[in-house]
Amino acid sequence: MSALSNSAVYPINPPAAHRIADEAEALRVAEHVAAILLEQDAERDRTRQVPAEIVDLYSNSGLWGITVPKEFGGAQVSCAVLAQVIAIISAADPSLGQIPQNHYCLLEDIRLQGTPEQQARFFALALQGHRFANALSETGGKNVQDIQATIRRYGDGHLINGRKGYCTGSLYAHWLAVLALDEEQKGQLAFVERGTNGLVIVDDWDSIGQRTTSSGTVLAKDLHVPAFNLFPTHRSYENPTLAGPFAQLTTAAIDAGIARAALRDTIAFVQQFARPWIDAGVEKASEDPLTIIQVGRLEIRLEAAEALLERAGRALDAARPAPDEDNVARASLAVAKAKVLTTEIAIEATNKLFELGGTRSTLKQHNFDRHWRNARVHTLHDPVRWKYHVVGNWLLNGVKPPRHDWS
Repeated sequence: MSALSNSAVYPINPPAAHRIADEAEALRVAEHVAAILLEQDAERDRTRQVPAEIVDLYSNSGLWGITVPKEFGGAQVSCAVLAQVIAIISAADPSLGQIPQNHYCLLEDIRLQGTPEQQARFFALALQGHRFANALSETGGKNVQDIQATIRRYGDGHLINGRKGYCTGSLYAHWLAVLALDEEQKGQLAFVERGTNGLVIVDDWDSIGQRTTSSGTVLAKDLHVPAFNLFPTHRSYENPTLAGPFAQLTTAAIDAGIARAALRDTIAFVQQFARPWIDAGVEKASEDPLTIIQVGRLEIRLEAAEALLERAGRALDAARPAPDEDNVARASLAVAKAKVLTTEIAIEATNKLFELGGTRSTLKQHNFDRHWRNARVHTLHDPVRWKYHVVGNWLLNGVKPPRHDWS
């Protein structure tokens, strides 16, 4: 850890976010931002570079603050609309669509476990345009819940030590939320401002897909955190809350966006460049009956996934006023069903692009492989095979979904 003492450099500008008023405006702004992000999506993937002005445009649009509760000045959009916003952005650039995924989840942590004073402080920061990134997971344990980072009392605050991985958005963040275990082995979430001594951001994310998410390493060495910045995140799973299904909903929305992007480019390429098969007896690939069937099938399956995604969001919205064992379980089950279809259609649509586009669709100039790479990487967030198990175990044995971030 001592060899890596300097954080990666990225221009972090003072935020100046627009404040979105309602759900209709959130959707309009999402469409506007998506159109801009789409323009250089392929090039950003090639170079692994995101200009600071693009990240600033995105967060200053106000989209990063749309889940802030109304009593703190936010639009408090529904979960269903949030999923739609994330899918719209992800259809343009799923790497940028993923960057605020944990930002939204962290805002949910603040809502669930923050004191009124903490909520006022950090919700205000979000509405100003401050970007929150996560330093939650670790790469060396036996499973995703094996956390080794520690937090211990020190003076009037705490000290954190540990090494975190998969820290999405860390390079672009104003604040990092670091998960560590206290003396009682309970999870505490500490919000740490970028530039704090002992906090090191390492720009080492080199996956084949989601290449510009900056999901690399964050190091904490004697990192001092004021007591005010600490949230008892373990409480979100000691009682029924929507923390888990909320996180899963945002993940499924990204996959839906990836699928939509692949189908969009499939249709355009087939119409403009693909050739019909010789046995089809038609002039254009878009008239090839077997191609028509495949495109129709993809659209139907994608719309089914999007419909389940919306229904899952509605299930969360219904449970939010008074979450209990039963309605939280129903929300988790609804999200599990949506995540099965968004995962499967993302992988299928990104693969079918090449089958229907033909050999010329594989040329580097198109960079269509980014869709498959993005789908393959992002759908590994957690194993969708366990979603089938969750649904089947509920139907057969009445077993409620487990209570954690992946359910």
